[in-house]
Amino acid sequence: MGVEETLETLGIELPPPPKALASYVPVRIHGGLAYVSGQVASVDGQVMHRGRLGAGVTVEQAQEAARRCALQILAALREALGSLDRVTGVLQVSVFVASDPEFGDQPKVGNAASDLLVEVFGDAGKHSRAAIGVSALPLAASVEVSAVVAIAD
Repeated sequence: MGVEETLETLGIELPPPPKALASYVPVRIHGGLAYVSGQVASVDGQVMHRGRLGAGVTVEQAQEAARRCALQILAALREALGSLDRVTGVLQVSVFVASDPEFGDQPKVGNAASDLLVEVFGDAGKHSRAAIGVSALPLAASVEVSAVVAIAD
């Protein structure tokens, strides 16, 4: 079964592909790789769960945002590649979590994005990852996720 069929079987509907908000492109393809720009979770143009972990945003809210970021990554890839069936592997995922200095559960937040990618791509979705606490993110988002994937011609 292909990735597009897997999405349908899982009942996963991708959001509209993200548009660049500044001087960058959502996806850059080079040398058999697709680099997906950082995605801030948004629904209908509104950022989900603004703020910082440890200061008003819960782990569960941030996990919801991280999953949404992963869905936006898939939407950006589908737009750039024509089909997610061209993805041969997820190589690297970076998860940035707006955090108070004492907050240390960034990996729990990152798992929501990672788990979705493995759910969709199976073993090809297993990847290396960084889950990084930062003081602030664009648009006061609580989570931002970027990815690098291998693609077939």
